[in-house]
Amino acid sequence: MPRSKRRAPNEMSSTDEDRYSSKRIRNSNSSSRRFQRLDEPNTFSQKKCLAWFREYTSPDEPDVLGPEGMEKFCEDIGVEPENIVMLVLAYRMQARQMGFFTQEEWLKGLSELQCDSIQKLQGRLEQLRCMLNDQHTFKAIYRYAYDFARDKDQRSMDMETAKAMLQLLLGKHWALYTQFSQFLDQSKYKVINKDQWWPVMLDEFVEWLKAARTKTDIS
Repeated sequence: MPRSKRRAPNEMSSTDEDRYSSKRIRNSNSSSRRFQRLDEPNTFSQKKCLAWFREYTSPDEPDVLGPEGMEKFCEDIGVEPENIVMLVLAYRMQARQMGFFTQEEWLKGLSELQCDSIQKLQGRLEQLRCMLNDQHTFKAIYRYAYDFARDKDQRSMDMETAKAMLQLLLGKHWALYTQFSQFLDQSKYKVINKDQWWPVMLDEFVEWLKAARTKTDIS
């Protein structure tokens, strides 16, 4: 009988290779599960998001976050209520009334943003601000702001509210805003309707600015 061939110390049989491969796959799968568990806190939880919403509502109106809750919410995320990023957030939620978020609006907006905690939303604030840099999105937010800010009992927006909203939208982004503010101050408007908000009022401003510059040139 021929003598059995002895394997070199580092040499593996096909059976040993199969065992080694299987062990390596099991270890790999175990590592993947371990990393997955570490990543799980970054996944969105609707239940957690809803519990977060409830922190800002009252037992009398559990499905509506009102002005008092909004103030606490803004404080928690470190943003002033008048900051334009709050308008962008409301736009993402498609909130219907300024100073209020319904449960449906809250879940819609924050599920799209994948945010179910203060920390996660804080990490998205810069992204929300950057939405204003896109011309198409800015126009959509500008149009949205009219119905969002106006008194729902009125068909038009009062001039004081309109000026505050226009300052928020255009004050830091439009080089001609100082002249536009002067135009609003001297205008005959007491209220602003939707057509005037976009684009009638801006067309009238252009005509006013041309006339003012012509008058200055003549002088």
